[in-house]
Amino acid sequence: MTKDLPADQRPDLIPDEVEASRAPLLDHLNELRSRLMKALIAFALATVGCFFVAGPIFNILVEPFIEAFRTHGVTEDPRLIYTAPLEFFFVKLKIALFAGLFVSFPIMAWQVYAFVAPGLYKNERGAFWPFLVSAPVLFTIGVLFVFYVMMPLVMAFALSQQQQGGLDAVQIEAQIKVSEYLSLSLALMTAFGLSFQLPVVLALLGRAGLVSSDTLRKGRKYAIVGILAVAAFATPPDFISQIMLTVPVYGLYEISIWIVSVMERKAAEEEAELNEA
Repeated sequence: MTKDLPADQRPDLIPDEVEASRAPLLDHLNELRSRLMKALIAFALATVGCFFVAGPIFNILVEPFIEAFRTHGVTEDPRLIYTAPLEFFFVKLKIALFAGLFVSFPIMAWQVYAFVAPGLYKNERGAFWPFLVSAPVLFTIGVLFVFYVMMPLVMAFALSQQQQGGLDAVQIEAQIKVSEYLSLSLALMTAFGLSFQLPVVLALLGRAGLVSSDTLRKGRKYAIVGILAVAAFATPPDFISQIMLTVPVYGLYEISIWIVSVMERKAAEEEAELNEA
């Protein structure tokens, strides 16, 4: 059967060089599969482990609500409600997935680095580490900013909308569902955590030569518009929340300009040294 095939498709006529190139490709694919399996196993184990502590994690997440509740002078114990039989179960499952991803990220990032590192030069591997470390650190800072600054303000604003009943007014009382509170918390944490990755993204683009510090300086007005657009989409529809996201992210944009500028000066110095040698 193979003899009936065209000459360029007959396995017995394929050049030795092509045959030899197949082995490294298969090795890379096998390694990629192995790295992905390890990352998925780490994520699954972390998720299962976090599910058993999802209740305490939720009790931590709800602290801004409790603080805002007490700040308004309410004498009753603060409480959240759920209206579906399995609602709180799915809330804990979402918490486990989010926390599992956060806990397993170092292992997943290491698997990515271990896969690409053999193809990098020594100086490139050294330059890769700062980005790998700074990404989770900045994400954590964004999450903490939401927990300690953003959520207390949002909850205080939400509870301020309650209305006492009387002769000429109906009583309006906040009864917040656990699922809605968690969705708001995770949405804000994700939005701030990803937005705080701006220095990492711009620094990577600068190192790749796709942007320069001069380009970033000239694009300040466009950056402000873009940040405001993201803030309007990612935060609750109130001016305070949007400003709370816009101000720190624009500050990170200015820091990114400085980082890219430093990288450019360092690259210029290294090139000058090579030319002198």
